[in-house]
Amino acid sequence: MRLSREEVEHVALLGRLELSEEEVEHQMEALNQILEAFAQLQELDTEEVEPTSHVIPMSNVFRPDEPRPSLSREEALANAPEQEEGCFRVPRVVE
Repeated sequence: MRLSREEVEHVALLGRLELSEEEVEHQMEALNQILEAFAQLQELDTEEVEPTSHVIPMSNVFRPDEPRPSLSREEALANAPEQEEGCFRVPRVVE
């Protein structure tokens, strides 16, 4: 299954991408190469392969979450460019 130029342009439209003619050609080639690679994978016999979510065994490397003292308000605000009523003051984003 190969993607047509119209399908690539439709996908670009859905993604709100403005592609030049050269970019459409490049993306069409790249996407078709990806689809060909998937087609090759589908030809493999995976009947005896156990489904996995990772190719190597995974373990949790995070430390236990233990409460500990945090910074005081004064320490946290020490380098703030602006502060107001004990809080960080930031520029307004929504008008």
